[in-house]
Amino acid sequence: MGHLFSCLKKYRAEAILSPLFKLLEAGMELLVPLVVAKVIDVGIANGDRDFILHAFLLLAAFAALGLLFALAAQYFAAKAAVGTGAELRRRLFGKMQCFSYAQIDDMGTASMLTRMTSDVNQVQTGVNMMLRLLLRSPIVVFGATALAFVIDVKAACVFVALIPVLAFVIYAVMAACVPKYRAVQEDLDGVYLAARENLTGARVIRAFRLEGKETASFSKRNDRLRGAQERVGRIASLTAPLTFLLVNIAVIVLIYVGALRVGHGALEQGDVVALYGYLALILVELVKLTNLIVTLAKTVSCAKRIGAVLDSDGEEEKKEDLPAAEADENAPAFAFENVTFTYAGDGAPALQDITFAAQRGETVGILGGTGSGKSTLVRLLPRFYEASEGRVLVGGRDVRAIPAGELRKMFGYVPQKAVLFRGTLAENLRWGSEDATDEELLEAARTAQAADILEKKGGLGAEIEQEGRNLSGGQRQRLTIARALVGKPPILILDDASSALDYATDARLRKALRELRCTTVLVSQRVASVMHADRILVLDEGRIADMGTHDELMVRSQLYREIYASQTEVHA
Repeated sequence: MGHLFSCLKKYRAEAILSPLFKLLEAGMELLVPLVVAKVIDVGIANGDRDFILHAFLLLAAFAALGLLFALAAQYFAAKAAVGTGAELRRRLFGKMQCFSYAQIDDMGTASMLTRMTSDVNQVQTGVNMMLRLLLRSPIVVFGATALAFVIDVKAACVFVALIPVLAFVIYAVMAACVPKYRAVQEDLDGVYLAARENLTGARVIRAFRLEGKETASFSKRNDRLRGAQERVGRIASLTAPLTFLLVNIAVIVLIYVGALRVGHGALEQGDVVALYGYLALILVELVKLTNLIVTLAKTVSCAKRIGAVLDSDGEEEKKEDLPAAEADENAPAFAFENVTFTYAGDGAPALQDITFAAQRGETVGILGGTGSGKSTLVRLLPRFYEASEGRVLVGGRDVRAIPAGELRKMFGYVPQKAVLFRGTLAENLRWGSEDATDEELLEAARTAQAADILEKKGGLGAEIEQEGRNLSGGQRQRLTIARALVGKPPILILDDASSALDYATDARLRKALRELRCTTVLVSQRVASVMHADRILVLDEGRIADMGTHDELMVRSQLYREIYASQTEVHA
């Protein structure tokens, strides 16, 4: 909740003005029953038409002022609520940008989307209602009770007996609903996850004709969400009938007591009408207050989920307090020292006891089967994940002691999945360097064998659709390689980034990369992509099975020979 109030601080004036105008509106409403009582006891009883007319004009003035106050309160409440929601989204997005891969894996994409959409929207609604009703409803309830005592003390005792009982009902409902709303939001995460997976994997689902299975799976998640919402809805729905029941009982008692008091001459008829009016006003406000409390219960649950994200330490906050070290020009470009890594929740390590170093300007090939740990190994270099044991060094410095922003500038990283963003080709390529000139972009494209793409698409100003849908897989890979090259990184990592390229294009790309003065890491399952590297690491089940040049490995590594033979036979 601290983050919510922190965001609301920017709207202090609106947070004060909205309740203030609501209190003024409430004041208008509280005066109405008193005027009506006078109309009955004075105007109607005495046949005083002038008095009735003046009272009517006074009531009209109360209505007009109440409307103006209500509109002003709604405006300021909406402004504060929308602004608070926007600030929460901004903070959430900023926090997610500094999450490590491990944190993203742990949080889950669907859960983060739910927090930025559904949770923030619920908080926004809660803030709006809180500013308008949190003070207004109690003031009206206690104000009506106080004015009832002014009219008649004995009759007002009905109000005193009613309010504590209603307060207990509201509290009991809120206590039962809060934990259940948290479960509803978690089930909503599951529905979002299923929808997202089906949208991104629609082609695969169609190809395997699994629409029916996926529909059934989604229906199961959706039914679980519906069931959770129904359970909490049944509890929340008790508030209105219980409130009406208690207030109607109070009305019966009030009319009975009022009739007796009128019969004894202690009350006027108009006073009984005024007391009934105050009781009706209390009923309306308590129903509003009940709805507010139910909404606030949802808001508190959602605010806690948002706070869990905002309270998480990003990569920079989690940076270990290691002694600062200057870059050593004589040190290897990067090195692994007895590195072991285990994914959160996994029992077995993905990498075990990895030790090797790459010299500056060297080309290192990493070869291995699926699940051997190739991608995990290179993700430790830019500290997307942190080693569980051992050290990863870049330029002689422990990566844990290097700020993430500074560390990432040392790398040009091309992941397995080529990801492009909606915009022009130039905008996508300048992710590598915002200040790059058009000539530098074209040079990077030529090196990445992507110059023909620019020609076909109409140059750097060509539009790219979301996720590069208007490009082929090979085109996306070459453009992502060009994007990494734009920044002229000292270390270039290609994580199976040429898998969609034909062998001729792949060969031209490798030849162009060898002419660059940077340390290059080639991750691949194809021997042809790494066989010309200065050194090749052969990974097997998270360990280095062997290491050396192509010729050396052909002599001493049976695993390498088997991989080579299987691929050369296929392509012979």
